[in-house]
Amino acid sequence: MPADERQTFTIRPRPPFRLDFCAWALRRRATNLVDRWDGTTYRRVVAIDGRPAEVAMRQLGSTNTPVLQVTVRGSRLAPEIRSSVKALLERMFGLQVDLRPFRRVAARDPRLRPLAERFRGLKPPRFPTVFEALCNGIACQQFTLTVGIEMLNRLARACAPAMRIGNVVHYAFPRPQDLVRMRVATLRRLGFSRQKAHALLSLSRALTAGALDLDAIKTMDNGAARERLLELDGVGRWTAEYALLRGLGRLDVFPGDDVGARKRLARWLNRRTSFDYEGVQSAVRRWHPYSGFAYFHLLLQGLLEAGELGTSWCADGVKAMR
Repeated sequence: MPADERQTFTIRPRPPFRLDFCAWALRRRATNLVDRWDGTTYRRVVAIDGRPAEVAMRQLGSTNTPVLQVTVRGSRLAPEIRSSVKALLERMFGLQVDLRPFRRVAARDPRLRPLAERFRGLKPPRFPTVFEALCNGIACQQFTLTVGIEMLNRLARACAPAMRIGNVVHYAFPRPQDLVRMRVATLRRLGFSRQKAHALLSLSRALTAGALDLDAIKTMDNGAARERLLELDGVGRWTAEYALLRGLGRLDVFPGDDVGARKRLARWLNRRTSFDYEGVQSAVRRWHPYSGFAYFHLLLQGLLEAGELGTSWCADGVKAMR
């Protein structure tokens, strides 16, 4: 589909804000095909009114006076697209979340304070939908994050809305109506186990048939929402808590079964051994109700130590648009 129209507008996030931190907390790995970051601009293809469009966002100004320039590129863009894209980005990047209470919690804790200072400007990221959060959780169960994201990349190439820009095809994340057309055998060829394939298809079929309403979960408290998610095929405790944090924005939820997060937490707290689930919950209780936000800080710390943050790591975190 030709990308022959553009609309550009600005968003002013609640300061402090750093797009580089938020983009990395969302994408997690440089190989992520859907959430793209080149050091200055975040890009993602989204389906709007059934048609793919690319959303590009870059930061102008400083951490303390941030302005985001957003460009939407696609075919037959409606005038009202600005409001829907703005709402999407505000949800995905937590642009208007007031984190002053978190900073007060961090200031009182000698372990959390250095992380909060180092990654000042991070906002809590969320997937656009609870469906996408669940798909990510199902894909990454019992695998490394790198392997899980590669499987999701293959899934996007196989069935997601896409658009060509120049000589490159870019992909959105699959919607339920995209996934429901897949077969178990096809998903198996993409690397998914039979159990994961059935879980993805069961979730997609329930949503497209109207038998499942994930929006209803948004009004539930954590306990009720967790129990409802655990009723879904292929969803265990880790996936449910992952969806609560990354899909519903429950910042008081630290996924205690996340092996990588356990190791990062233990290392940051100078423990010689890792935590079990109960140990994680006990350790992060001091950061309530922002233990889940601390999870994102530890994620960025791990990416920094691994050299993943790359050239985006600088004193102010933004590069002025020329």
